[in-house]
Amino acid sequence: MDMARTIAIVEDEPAIAANYRDAFERYGFSVRCYSDRESAMAGFRLALPDLAVIDVGLGDEMEGGFDLCRELRSMAPQLPIVFLTARGDELDVISGLRLGADDYLTKDISIAHMMARVHALLRRMERISQPQAEADETLERGDLAINVDRMLVTWKGQPLDLTVTEFWIVHCLAHYPGQVRNRQQLMDAARTVLDNNTITSHIKRIRRKFQSLDDGFNEIETAYGMGYRWSSRTG
Repeated sequence: MDMARTIAIVEDEPAIAANYRDAFERYGFSVRCYSDRESAMAGFRLALPDLAVIDVGLGDEMEGGFDLCRELRSMAPQLPIVFLTARGDELDVISGLRLGADDYLTKDISIAHMMARVHALLRRMERISQPQAEADETLERGDLAINVDRMLVTWKGQPLDLTVTEFWIVHCLAHYPGQVRNRQQLMDAARTVLDNNTITSHIKRIRRKFQSLDDGFNEIETAYGMGYRWSSRTG
């Protein structure tokens, strides 16, 4: 990288924030730390980071990280957001992903594993910042159009605000209409490590985004015990 990518860490425990700051700096990142939601939002309004790492509980706000994620996602629909928290309860994971986080990690994850996940998200974002190609690669499935080079998805001509993880899941499903894509295939497509519950949460959120544009959307089908597929009706 010619310039250091900026990571924002939102963590209310100073010692923990310092540990993660040091780890990211060892990997060549520039780091900005915030201890609460208000200071983080003030910083984000001045300059967005390349990726945000957010704890769920922030000071007296037990779910301050969720509120921050919601605000940040409305400001920057495609900015990679990662929750890094001691709270690994399934409901917390689902809540975080519903709000638009790209990943949800617990604090027992190794530094090397965390960095691999962060680098995967940043590599995907590089495609958005690349200059417009003369002829972008486009995948079309009936009313769905996916511009791969610009990482843009439209349904019936209307754009969808997808996170980078959601984009690659949709691309994987639509690329093989009628064929079931299992957890491993979707995880490989998203270039990250996702468990079954996390994938289910992403799929539910993706469906809701399509349905917000089209109440009758039902192209993503569940193959129970196997995975998901894009309907062959539009293949």
